[in-house]
Amino acid sequence: MGLTLDHTMIRVEDLDESLDWYTTHLGYEEKGRWEAETFTNVFLGPEDVHEDGALLELTYNHDGRTYEMGDAWGHIAVRVGDVTEAYHELMDEGVEDYRPPEENPGYAFVKDPDGHEIEIVERDHGARYSLDHTMLRVEDADAAIGWYARKLGFEPAGRWEADTFANYFMADPDAAQEAMTVELTYNYDGRTYEMGDAWGHIAARADDLEDAWESLMVREAEEYRDPESCDYNYAFTKDADGHEVEIVTS
Repeated sequence: MGLTLDHTMIRVEDLDESLDWYTTHLGYEEKGRWEAETFTNVFLGPEDVHEDGALLELTYNHDGRTYEMGDAWGHIAVRVGDVTEAYHELMDEGVEDYRPPEENPGYAFVKDPDGHEIEIVERDHGARYSLDHTMLRVEDADAAIGWYARKLGFEPAGRWEADTFANYFMADPDAAQEAMTVELTYNYDGRTYEMGDAWGHIAARADDLEDAWESLMVREAEEYRDPESCDYNYAFTKDADGHEVEIVTS
């Protein structure tokens, strides 16, 4: 089926403020925009993002609603060559001091204006601040890994097991190293999670929407929003934990 992660969507309460934050601090540029009657979608990424690289989609609803963050979603992660240098550059620019690299050797965290967590990770590939992974929390690691493997055809792309939790990375095996992965975080204490609505979905890109959807149905994925209901522009399923996964075409 050949699905590569295309973008991650988050909801924002002030579009101008969010656009200013991402363009000023991460150097993002607008890659696309969709203006509808009740909402606006803006796609952002570095100027030199790889062709297999994922974008960030900001969704702004025009009715002035507010959002609950929930804890079923974790964060997006962006790449830099030097975490400490990048973090302190952001601090000098007035970004919120959240989790400095001195406390977390090899990575750090900041927050955007809506409180979405952004991890900064050190990588030797990909454009600066390009999306490295999106972290989702899962209640059953076996079921979650199995879903991404069986439904999307993803393969393990790394793992990190600690005393109280484990992180499992899944990705399209044919995608470039610069593509985004999904990080499945499993906490060993059996906790459950609230989805919230500040986070939206991850999206996977297919060459043919209807063929990809047919494959998902054969693999018994949830029929959430089929292509016909979305005017054949895109479709949605849900993973084992209820996270929405959009299917789009290139």
